[in-house]
Amino acid sequence: MPRLTYYGHASFAVELADGTKLLFDPFITPNERAGGIDVDSIGADYLLLTHGHADHVADAESILRRTGATLVSNFEIVGWFQQKGIDKAHPMNHGGGHDFPFGRVKYVNAVHSSSLPDGSYGGNPGGFVVEAADTAFYVSGDTALHADQKILGERHRLDFAVLCIGDNFTMGPADAALAAEWSGVKTAVGVHYDTFPPIEIDHEKARGEFADRGIELLLPGIGETIEL
Repeated sequence: MPRLTYYGHASFAVELADGTKLLFDPFITPNERAGGIDVDSIGADYLLLTHGHADHVADAESILRRTGATLVSNFEIVGWFQQKGIDKAHPMNHGGGHDFPFGRVKYVNAVHSSSLPDGSYGGNPGGFVVEAADTAFYVSGDTALHADQKILGERHRLDFAVLCIGDNFTMGPADAALAAEWSGVKTAVGVHYDTFPPIEIDHEKARGEFADRGIELLLPGIGETIEL
């Protein structure tokens, strides 16, 4: 059974049954709400970035250098980090999948924008479908609701989804609940909410949007680990 640890905003890790640790979108040191997290204690075997915005990549370089993790992201983001000397990396692009030692990763569509912290072009934003021996899950990245999420439910048997729910810049709870339904999951983990005033949400109302569709919305505390 996979274990998910939430590090605030859209940052989280999933530890698979074989011990492989996948870290997503690390934005910890600049996040005042994540002040209790020691970023130097976070381990990773693979670091997956959905897009290039600073609130998703802020701690990526330091974690990659410290852990020796393999970077997985789109072609442009991988190229940007390679210019910084990060050579242990695997570039992807939309609709493509790759078999890693722990399982298969597919880079899937997201409707958002993407630029890197220095203003460089960040390619098109995306999300991930991860299929491992013990689980399969969808990570939306920052996105609007879009019809491709229906295809995910048709093409994959997903156990859970990690979805942006903060509204304003991404899906809000109502759209995210529909995305969860379309992707065929009964459990969703909410991310990308409460960090800044424009994305503060009513937690109980958000849970209700998902419950109305027969889906459980989990909102773990920062630093909390849950089993899925």
